[in-house]
Amino acid sequence: MTGIIEFIQGHGLEILGFGVGILYLWWEYHADSRVWLASVVMPAISMWIYFSKGLYADFGINIYYLIMAVYGYVRWTSGGGRKKKEPLAVTHAPGWGVCVALAASMLLWALLAWLLIEFTDSTVPYADAFTTALSIVGTWMLARKWAEQWLVWFAVDAVCVGLYIYKGLVFYPLLYGIYTVIALLGYRKWLRMMKKTP
Repeated sequence: MTGIIEFIQGHGLEILGFGVGILYLWWEYHADSRVWLASVVMPAISMWIYFSKGLYADFGINIYYLIMAVYGYVRWTSGGGRKKKEPLAVTHAPGWGVCVALAASMLLWALLAWLLIEFTDSTVPYADAFTTALSIVGTWMLARKWAEQWLVWFAVDAVCVGLYIYKGLVFYPLLYGIYTVIALLGYRKWLRMMKKTP
């Protein structure tokens, strides 16, 4: 019994983050605007975990997540700035959006890797920078409700599984393994949702 209590005490925040992460994923899968409410809680938990594990870029991106949670919620519930205040519909990323996403991903990856190498003791600068760069772009795409955001998250989640195992996390590799599978399922669901939209 003592071992279980010690395990929970040692991994309590990770367990809580896991639970909120599953709720977030459920709402994202269903394109429910409550996903942005979970986006406020999840970063607060994750920031502590990532900093303690030396995942500094992942720590830093959670500040961005907090800001994007407000932006995404307003955008989704107000119709994305359209005159009609209907909820924002799921759409494909336009050509310009794909170009911006690719360019931003590459630039952010290079910049973040350089910052981690030069200014931190990170043992995984390229992987940490990769997942962080794509997460920044994926969150922006999610806020615009583009279906292709799921493909970005698939790449992020798959890399995170290995990264978190390497860093000795227990529950987050499982969470991100689930995220990896759900990213593919979510993409298919959002494509079906688009077909049903008049």
